[in-house]
Amino acid sequence: MGMRSLDDSKDGIAKFLTRNPSTNFVAKINNEIIGVILSGHDGRRGYIYHASVNVNYRNQGVGTKLLEAVYKSMKEEGINKVALVVFKTNDIGNTFWKSSGLEERNDLNYYNISLNSQNI
Repeated sequence: MGMRSLDDSKDGIAKFLTRNPSTNFVAKINNEIIGVILSGHDGRRGYIYHASVNVNYRNQGVGTKLLEAVYKSMKEEGINKVALVVFKTNDIGNTFWKSSGLEERNDLNYYNISLNSQNI
């Protein structure tokens, strides 16, 4: 997954969680974090920004449970569609998302620009 120095810093994540207080989830076993999913919405469309499951707990339904929690929270907030971006080289992630029923879009181009040169 891609991590940015400012957006994904402690302060950046805190700002994101404040803005999206009910759409982010942590999976724990015995107080150990084994999975996380960060998601939010703009009032119209939901987005999943980061998701990860500890390698020792993969293929046990943890990612699926986190995704189900996101879907439930998005529906409760009136969001009807959720999207995400995955690096083409992220084989594990792409396999998970496809197996979870998400449809790959080939009709789009993704564009972005960094507005802060320190956000590397």
